[in-house]
Amino acid sequence: MRIGIDARLLEETGVGRYIRNLIGEISELDKKNEYAVFLSKKSYAQCILPNSRWKKVLADVRWHTLKEQWIMPRLFRSANLDLVHIPYHNPPIFYSGPMIVTIHDLTILHFNTGKATTLPQPLYQLKRLGYWVELCIGLKKSRRIIAVSETTKRELIDHFRVPARKIIVTYEGVNMKRSDTRALIDAPYLLYVGNAYPHKNLENLIAATQKLKKKLVLVGNDDFFYRRLRSKMSDNVVFFGPASDEKLSNLYQHADALVSPSLMEGFGLPALEALSFGCPVLASNIPIFHEILGEYASYFNPTDPKSIAKAVSGIQKKRIPPDFFARYSWQHMASETLQIYEGSTCI
Repeated sequence: MRIGIDARLLEETGVGRYIRNLIGEISELDKKNEYAVFLSKKSYAQCILPNSRWKKVLADVRWHTLKEQWIMPRLFRSANLDLVHIPYHNPPIFYSGPMIVTIHDLTILHFNTGKATTLPQPLYQLKRLGYWVELCIGLKKSRRIIAVSETTKRELIDHFRVPARKIIVTYEGVNMKRSDTRALIDAPYLLYVGNAYPHKNLENLIAATQKLKKKLVLVGNDDFFYRRLRSKMSDNVVFFGPASDEKLSNLYQHADALVSPSLMEGFGLPALEALSFGCPVLASNIPIFHEILGEYASYFNPTDPKSIAKAVSGIQKKRIPPDFFARYSWQHMASETLQIYEGSTCI
């Protein structure tokens, strides 16, 4: 079988980590199938694939564009694929071959605000409509849908009436190694890892830490959204910028706590990674964090800076049983995904 993986977001945070681990783990598990990995220009030049059964295909097309919907189906067809895996919520609606898609979250359906874009408001609303149409058609055409959590699965059923039997939940994993280097940031400090999109709710987090005069370290790409947020940052906020796995593990190890104030998530990998280093986690009282973190996080009302401040003032380190992380394995995720690949061509 010849399988295509759309890996244009390989270098991104979040979904990029998912794609990198998917390729790495499947290459260890699968000894018979061939793979075509579709890469952006930058990734194409830098990416080293596992073995001769894996081939690179240049796909220098920006995601979530009209051009993507025309070009990607042509590239998939020319690669003579038996199956395509779209590991992000941008399924090609004009592709007629067998396809599966991974859905990480449906945030854009809940947060209809121009703050979440650099586009003028009319163009943003048009793009948001296109996103809805793209998902409606793409989900219907997909042989199988992978959801990264039960919370996301319920969202797909509620918003798109997708049959439950069509959706398979595969959790993401934790595999970061401890860092033995000295602390990159002088303690004490609170840590946030992620982007600065409006639904991440960083304004309320900053307000809470300002009130308590707590140092807050923000880790994320230096993009438009972080630059816009800087006008609201006071002296207690340190913008670290992007961090490699080694640097990130160092920050987790020395932080007083990781704070996840998001109003919506599809999984919440930074919080899980923090727990794996023994770093206390303070999280929004939303369904996904209860599903993934259970009783091992402390929860607050994300819309109330006073509630966030109260959680910060009462940080507790919780003992996590050794078997807690057993279900959060990239190898297990890849094994389940490989089973989905092999079962999808028989439908």
